[in-house]
Amino acid sequence: MTVGNSRALAHPNIAFIKYWGNKDPQLRIPANGSISMNLAGLHTQTQVTFEATLPSDHVVINDRRVTGPAYERVNALLDRVRKISGRDEFARVISQNNFPTAAGIASSASAFAALSLAATAAAGLELDQADLSRLARTGSGSACRSVPGGYVEWQPGDSHESSYAFSIAAPEHWALTDCIAVVSRTHKPVGSSAGHDLADTSPFQASRVSDAPRRLEICRQAIRQKDFEALAKIVELDSNLMHAVMMTSSPALLYWQPATLEIIHAVQAWRKSGKPVCYTIDAGPNVHVLCPSEFAEEIKEELNHIKGVEMILSAEPGGPAGLLEP
Repeated sequence: MTVGNSRALAHPNIAFIKYWGNKDPQLRIPANGSISMNLAGLHTQTQVTFEATLPSDHVVINDRRVTGPAYERVNALLDRVRKISGRDEFARVISQNNFPTAAGIASSASAFAALSLAATAAAGLELDQADLSRLARTGSGSACRSVPGGYVEWQPGDSHESSYAFSIAAPEHWALTDCIAVVSRTHKPVGSSAGHDLADTSPFQASRVSDAPRRLEICRQAIRQKDFEALAKIVELDSNLMHAVMMTSSPALLYWQPATLEIIHAVQAWRKSGKPVCYTIDAGPNVHVLCPSEFAEEIKEELNHIKGVEMILSAEPGGPAGLLEP
């Protein structure tokens, strides 16, 4: 018997200032703050149905029944919802992405943002955006940034209450496009959650974290002033810093592939020639190439000529997580 049913949609996000490493791994309190942009057109849709007769939570992601660690993360978030709402029924969860999963395009961000909203609504809760962001963070840190819309900052905080994300600019504030050059659609060998646990083994992590407030302020001001040149410099620096930490962790994490480097070199050459473009890379081999939206078609055409690029996804600033008709 169904006792609660809801469906939600959320977008992945691309971090301009990266989240890597935790002060509190259980609550996913980050080592430093971060700033991102939601990606319109890319999304996770998740339906949650609480059923009185289910013997346990039933989770299906991209048409496949989920078990193991992925199931446990979903189950843990649903347990939090049950605790908050006072419900004790198990849930049937059906989730679908319209973009590659676990390949460095923040699929866990959109997944847990959508799950948090659908689950709380199905349980009869009406959380405000900050509380929903906090809940999503416990499932996947970057998911807290997929709850608000547009350009988003995650305040790191030092507790569950103080660590959440909020919009710093609406989607329509600045017409940027993220041209995502997909060089691999396969699941990355080491997921982000495991990677966060390795961050402190790098000798570079402490300096990366200590410099984060300066980078955050530069990025914040670049967004507010729509200053692409300033944004490009700080976004590439921050991406390189995170990957330097990954490459010098123990064990080392090297997500890049030959095509990843080809794109990096190409983007640097394009910018030297006067094109407003920059790159950033999350935990994976795929490259996010950012530009003002009026240059997007030209940049996508250029990317299509690079060997190893399997496909190009493009997204402009996206809105907040939202409920859909069940």
